[in-house]
Amino acid sequence: QVQLQESGPGLVKPSQTLSLTCTVSGGSITTNNHYYNWIRQPPGKGLEWMGAIGYSGSTYYSPSLKSRTSISRDTSKNHFTLQLRSVTPEARAMYYCGRAVGRSWSSEWGQGTQGTVPS
Repeated sequence: QVQLQESGPGLVKPSQTLSLTCTVSGGSITTNNHYYNWIRQPPGKGLEWMGAIGYSGSTYYSPSLKSRTSISRDTSKNHFTLQLRSVTPEARAMYYCGRAVGRSWSSEWGQGTQGTVPS
């Protein structure tokens, strides 16, 4: 069974880059037709899809975040990384990565990691 684990520095200063990694075990990130999503949930708000990376390395981004977001991967480490540039306190949220079969909502998710940006 696949497991996903988010990691990264919990605290980032405004204007800096938030960099989070999702390490996958129990499955390869290059498996055909598997896609990996990043979502976030600010305190008291709903879920926001941020972007995804596919099994071939193709990337997809939310239009509202596209100019500040990058997703990359390291197949040798079986992990992928989200970078959110020029953060503001609005980036304060729980960040989750998940796996999906096909370009769809993930059926398996990590436990999440807190991203904090002081005001």
